Amino acid sequence: MDIQIEHLDKAYGKNQVLKNFSAVIPEGKTTCIMAPSGKGKTTLLNILLGLEPYDKGRIRGLEGRKKSAVFQEDRLCENLSSRANIRMIRERKICGCREFSKKMEEGLEALELKEWGNQPVRELSGGMKRRTAILRALLADWEILFMDEPFKGLDIETKKKVMEYVKKECHGKTVVFVTHDPEEAKEMGAEILVL
Repeated sequence: MDIQIEHLDKAYGKNQVLKNFSAVIPEGKTTCIMAPSGKGKTTLLNILLGLEPYDKGRIRGLEGRKKSAVFQEDRLCENLSSRANIRMIRERKICGCREFSKKMEEGLEALELKEWGNQPVRELSGGMKRRTAILRALLADWEILFMDEPFKGLDIETKKKVMEYVKKECHGKTVVFVTHDPEEAKEMGAEILVL
């Protein structure tokens, strides 16, 4: 089911961030939200995630859907390793330990994290933390993935590898991501939604 946003309003005091905003986010595709800074991209993502209330309007197509997210901040437990951070999202009843571990190890390998998978996250570089956060979101049990500037801070070569992996893992699924970079949107094969 598509996500239908109808006449959405959101203000913080006198600052009107979203005004009468309507859009359709198609199911099974990647949609890229683009706009200048301060125009409500992150606010819209937080509303769709259910983390932020909106003032007026209607959103349909999210009811009962499982969501996963990559936030602007990595939101990792700094004292835990990459593997431990990723294991936190596993739901035993849905995914057997062996199957989940196999997917996690494949992901760590693809994102060049395997060698450092047991080190505390606080000892990792910013790019490694970012890749850990992305992998954790991908391995969660989700129907819609939200990503807020997921590839920021990655060097060009690493970004290319990470985007290829994300694209492969998200093929045919509903993904909503925010970026300032039109090249990222193009690389991800995304439909662009301008705020």
